[in-house]
Order: sequence, then C-alpha cells, then structure tokens
Amino acid sequence: MRPVRELFELAATPATVDVAPEEYARLLGYPRGYLIEGRARELAEWARSWYAEHGRPWFYARQAESFTLRDGVFCINAAPFRSTRLRETLQQAEAHDAILVALSAGPELEDEAHRRWKSDEPDTYFFLEMYGSAVVEDLITLAGARLCDWAERQGLAVLPHASPGYADWDVAEQPRLLEILRGTRHATPPSQLDVLDSGMLRPRKSLLAVFGLTRHTEHLRRLTDLVPCENCAFGPCAYRRAPYRRSARKNGQSPSAHPLDPNAVYSVNRKALDRWSRERLSLRGCADGSLEAIFRYDGTTCTNMGRPLAFDYTVHLGSPADGYPIRSQRCVPAPGDAGHMHMCQYREDPGLMTAITADQPLHGQPLDAVLAWQREPSAAGCYCEGASRQHKWGLVLETLHYALAHNQQTQESE
Repeated sequence: MRPVRELFELAATPATVDVAPEEYARLLGYPRGYLIEGRARELAEWARSWYAEHGRPWFYARQAESFTLRDGVFCINAAPFRSTRLRETLQQAEAHDAILVALSAGPELEDEAHRRWKSDEPDTYFFLEMYGSAVVEDLITLAGARLCDWAERQGLAVLPHASPGYADWDVAEQPRLLEILRGTRHATPPSQLDVLDSGMLRPRKSLLAVFGLTRHTEHLRRLTDLVPCENCAFGPCAYRRAPYRRSARKNGQSPSAHPLDPNAVYSVNRKALDRWSRERLSLRGCADGSLEAIFRYDGTTCTNMGRPLAFDYTVHLGSPADGYPIRSQRCVPAPGDAGHMHMCQYREDPGLMTAITADQPLHGQPLDAVLAWQREPSAAGCYCEGASRQHKWGLVLETLHYALAHNQQTQESE
C-alpha cells in the first residue's frame, strides 16, 4: 500500500501587519516620493490606527492533494482551471505541485467602511478601504515568505502566485478554487470567506491565490527576493519598487530595434500622456517576456451631482519582439469604488457592467494599432454609452504606448 503523503497546511492570524508607508501612499494614488500632509495624512494615520486596534487579518495555506498540467489547463484536485499565463509559467518552471492560499483583512474593516459610507463620511471610507487593500498585499507577501521558509527546508522552490481575476484568469473560476480550499484536512481557516455569484469574495478585502512548487531550485530565486519591478523596463514608472535589471541578450542577438513607432502621433496631448504614465500607470514584467499594465481611471458620473468613480484597466501585452500584441484586456470598478453604482444606466440596464468588462478593443493586434484607431470623441465621464467606453480605452492604450515608446527611446540613447 502506498503511504499517504503528509501535506503542508497552515492557518495563521498575524498579530500585526507591516504596511509600508510608501505602499499605502501608492494605493492612495500618490506618486512615488510624495509626502502626504495635512488632512490626507491625518486620515491615513487614522485608518492605520483603527485597523491596528480592530482589524483581524488572517491567512490559510493548503497543499493540493493532486496537481497536473494537461490539454491547455492546470488541474488542482482534478478540477480544471484555465490561465494561459500561469500554466506557461508552471510548465517553464517544471512545477510538480501547488499550494492554495486564502487570506483576508477581515470583515471588521468592511463593516466599518460601510458604516462610514452610510454616515456620509466618504473620506474616512476611502482611506480605510485603501488601507484594507494594502493589508491584503502585505498578507500575500507574508504568506509567500512563510511558504518559502517551508519549501526551502524541503529542497523546493515556491513560484510567484496568481489569482482568479489576474490577467487572463477568469474570476468566474474563483468559486471552484474556494470549494477546494474548504476541503481542509486538519487546520481550519481562521475566519469565514464566501464567494458571490459574480466571483467576487466576501469580505471584499480578501484574496485566493495559487503558488506553484518546483524541485528545480537552481533556476529560481526565493520568492522574497523576486521583485516584479526588476523585470519591468518602464523606467519613469511612479510606482517602481526596485531597479530594473536588464536581462542578458541571448546568443548575442539584440531585440527588435523599434517594436513601437518612435514617431507616433497621438490623439492626446503628449504632456497629458507623460503625466498619466507617471501617475496612473504601473507595469509588471512577466517571466515569459510579456507585460502586464494597470491603469487607474478617475472620473465622475454625468448625473447624480457628479459622483466620483474609479475604474482599473488591466492590459496584458505580448513580448516587445512580437510588437507588444494585446493578449487580454479588462476594465472593472477599482476596489472600494461605489461611484459606478450612481451612473444613470447602472440600475436601468442590467447588462451595463457586463458590457464594460466585455469591451476589448484592438484585442489581438499590436499596440501600434492604437495610433490608427478611429473612434468617436466622447467627453462623458460615465460608462453608460459605448462611445464613452471606447474613448477611455483609447486614452489607456495611448498612455501605455507612450510610456513604452518613451522607455524604448531612453534605452537606445544609453
């Protein structure tokens, strides 16, 4: 009889979380190095103090009973999941196993933020919401470090995590992943975590993640040393956390000299594109040479007294050598945003949010295609009409093109 292998499992409730001030400022939307002062600083310190007293963060990790890669999917406990990017990363690293992680900033933060919003305190609501997002980032880093410590003693290496909702991993697969996590062996997750029909988690400041495991440690660095910014070539990014380490040229070959048109003519003023690229855009290089971009759009509704709203645009681009083809696109309300619910069509048109997330203009085309894209101008701040959504996608893609082309020219001049 084959012996039953002992699977790794861990449930933890950290006594404290160590949210770095610069990380909190980044999530609040401030550029790198900006000194928060006045009322904003008061609110930031209040949110940190409130959570230190009332917050109940936790994370839970469990090794999968089985893990396989086949037919374009990866299977965890025989359940198939589809993420081309994650599957390719797992294949390249020759991963043989996986660890599932659930974590949350806790329901207390969400309840308090909701109470503040109902009490017409949007400032305290916003700063508490953003601190919750910072706590989630800190928790996934902490969980990764704990996994690395365990894996190193087993002669294994932990790969960077991925989650439903990232790049090309459909958030609709989140319920299936949570169902697997709930099948615990010994430990019990420190708190309740649920998933809505939309795939969103409750409490909202929560995360499900998958970490791959590989025996080929000689090819990988420890997760705690693997900073995505080191693989990102966008020099002027306002959110950079570590210097870019230019990868060595392979076999003496240099990359394509001009993957993007260096003489691009944009529909938007270059000064605006430069500012947006520094203040609203963040880029992350991937192991396969592709690139993930996140753009934060802040605007207001056209009615209901101009309520502020925020959307996050995620664009996954192929490699520079291929001309940065647009592999996937997604636009969703930013974490904590409630302004989108005040758009005039939000209640009248049940399909509005589906239409927003389904928009993928120029999908499959190289990024240069945005330069010739003819679209109807629209100054509307909301997302109710297709022309308005197309206009905003144009702003996002032109900002991304400008940022990468600018970096391309900077590298050529060095």
